[in-house]
Amino acid sequence: MKHLQFVLVLAVAVNLWECGDAKFGERGEISPRRRRCYDGSLPKRLKKRERKVLLDGSSGEVCHRLYPRVSCCPTRRAAYQILHRRDARIFSTNNTECGRLLEEIKCAHCSPNAQVLFHSSDMDKMPHREPDLPLLCQDFCREFYYTCRGHIPELFQADVDEFCQYYGRRDASPCFPDFQRKQPQGQDSNYLGDEKIEDISRKHKHNCYCVQEVLSGLRQPVAMVHCGDGSQRLFVLEREGIVRILNHDLELIKEPFLDIHKLVQSGLKGGDERGLLSLAFHPNYKKNGKLYVSYTTNTTIHKIERWAIGPHDHILRVVEYTVSRKNPNQVDTRTVRVLMEVAELHRKHLGGQLLFSPDGLLHIILGDGMITLDDMEEMDGLSDFTGSVLRVDVDTDTCTSAYSIPLNNPYFNSTNQPPEIFAHGLHDPGRCAVDRLQSENGSLLILCTDASGKNTSAGRILEITKGKDYENEPSVYDLQSTGGAPPVGGFIYRGCQSRRLYGNYVFGDKNGNLRILQKTTSSTLESEEQWQEKALCLGSAGSCGSLLVGHILGFGEDELGEVYILASSKSLAQSHSGKLYKLVDPKRPHAPKECQRPVEPPELLMTACSRHCKNGHCTPTGKCCCSPGWEGPLCRVAKCEPVCRNGGVCMEPSKCLCKSGYSGPQCEKSEQGMPNDQEKDGIMDHIIDMTSYLLDLTSYIV
Repeated sequence: MKHLQFVLVLAVAVNLWECGDAKFGERGEISPRRRRCYDGSLPKRLKKRERKVLLDGSSGEVCHRLYPRVSCCPTRRAAYQILHRRDARIFSTNNTECGRLLEEIKCAHCSPNAQVLFHSSDMDKMPHREPDLPLLCQDFCREFYYTCRGHIPELFQADVDEFCQYYGRRDASPCFPDFQRKQPQGQDSNYLGDEKIEDISRKHKHNCYCVQEVLSGLRQPVAMVHCGDGSQRLFVLEREGIVRILNHDLELIKEPFLDIHKLVQSGLKGGDERGLLSLAFHPNYKKNGKLYVSYTTNTTIHKIERWAIGPHDHILRVVEYTVSRKNPNQVDTRTVRVLMEVAELHRKHLGGQLLFSPDGLLHIILGDGMITLDDMEEMDGLSDFTGSVLRVDVDTDTCTSAYSIPLNNPYFNSTNQPPEIFAHGLHDPGRCAVDRLQSENGSLLILCTDASGKNTSAGRILEITKGKDYENEPSVYDLQSTGGAPPVGGFIYRGCQSRRLYGNYVFGDKNGNLRILQKTTSSTLESEEQWQEKALCLGSAGSCGSLLVGHILGFGEDELGEVYILASSKSLAQSHSGKLYKLVDPKRPHAPKECQRPVEPPELLMTACSRHCKNGHCTPTGKCCCSPGWEGPLCRVAKCEPVCRNGGVCMEPSKCLCKSGYSGPQCEKSEQGMPNDQEKDGIMDHIIDMTSYLLDLTSYIV
């Protein structure tokens, strides 16, 4: 009797379960614990021989790699038919990255949750859904959208949010990909430090990365650079004229490295590019302490009118500074030297970036300033530098000029073009970067983002080459329109923390979209390399710990080649909404061994010139250039014109110390000494003799 009762209870339970499955076809509901194939059958466990096929690495078994244990395609033949069925209209592309995603999406039919992936209660709301497309997890949906939108345009008729609203799933129900991959032991999954580290999931596959928030509360950050002295410090530029330092532990130093906000003229309105523009450290900064800054201003330096005569809105100035001898984290603003000043009419298309090439030459990138031919004809004093890349040599021993012209500049002997010009024809250069790998190999590769024309928002990427005119020169890559947002140039990633990002050009636009360019080999000519653009997918805040918010203002690179992103949620310069993010690869360990380099503490400036040149300035090569009124190898000898007479000694510029019995500016007047003054006169003569002896001794030692 008891056995009969047990059988009846078991039958009722099975009946209720099957009723629940029957209701699934009517209401689209299913218990998340019950797995069903697309046709309602139960998924099957793969046999050992099928698993062995996977372990043996047979080619073409994409679905078996995704579902190695339980599958709705228990045979290799069934999986093969899914991948190659003819009725899948959308699954066709020549793009390798998109094709890989499409092959995996086809395998959703092999998923143990295939029925819930392809049958949803939302089907009535989405009659246009393709039957071959399953419900996608949100992160995977966005990755699929950005990777394939340019290759299957008929599928992507809406923006990413609308597309993933229809094809994605936000709740906890199963969605594709519905599997987890085990992380190899001994590795962390991301760079979140002490925060909770999550296992790597399918959402981070292919080109999905994370951003780690490094610093917040910045005021319109425009650039981030390093000084290359081994200290691994980061220098963040704020538009209003302040440079801040992050030490190697990414801690903010309270006192600014440079504060010239009283000289800098910055704009508040959107599109106004005025302000602190760029900072570049001399390649030999560790020894000479030289750095170069560009900014816009209408303030004179030392009461000297240096800019061009004629109507102008502002001046773009490039200056040289030297770090303080007493504090390696501060600039000595008294050491300023002006390299050049460019008069500009408008507040857009300024450029202003500075960078050094591997040969130690300084490149100055200038936009066209929106200047027309009429402006050039009607206004006097406008510079011929607009829309050009200038190249100058700051390692000069000439004290009368802050730079010299390299002999191999394309217009060195030209009478029609300024000799500083290296290339021209630029319009609105965003940011330029030197590929550090090419530099190590002895060649030069400079990539710049730029506008395609004077009155267009379309972008392009240029490879800057000597003597080229980019009004007519083809670009490396023409960027697709991004809703009017100008491109923001980044870097070719040469860091050690992401192998899969290595060699890609990372850039973005001011709307906050990140993209990369990859070099691919042409299918027709194996030796010909081409650039291929695709979106750079970022993981969600839940999986990465941080989320990139706001408009992209610039990029940065540290000493190890890692890339940083500068963003701000508002356009007003007085807002403190700027943030610095680090681009990280969640598939790499927190601290790979190849990335661990010793940190060298910043050293005080201890060159002979910096110690002894008291009345002048030091050139980057170490020569002491005397200020007016001083002379001698180390500028220790004062100069008086006319010279001192009657044995007088020049103690300060144009100030003589006279012997007894003489007076006047040059000791030209003879006076009768009083008897009671003889002792004083003797002392004065002795002082003058000793002073002359010390001056002669100093000159001899030098």
